Amino acid sequence: MGTRIERSFRGISERLAIRYLTNLGGERVDDSTVEGEDWSASISSESVGIGPSLTLTEVTVVFEGEAETLDPLVEDFARKAMRAGG
Repeated sequence: MGTRIERSFRGISERLAIRYLTNLGGERVDDSTVEGEDWSASISSESVGIGPSLTLTEVTVVFEGEAETLDPLVEDFARKAMRAGG
């Protein structure tokens, strides 16, 4: 796999990220990995502080595959995540 794209999204859960990726044509491999025909995505999360007293979940998705496959996939995923997240 030739290209690696890392994107972070706030306000969504790992479970929701996995659901979005499976809706975009992937299959869940394990608790943090989804694979499609020409791509794979690894998901992790952490709590991040926003200001003095607020925290949000930040989910990081690392997409790997060929650029021509990843570009529309990442765009479609980001569109879904922005509707749900903050």
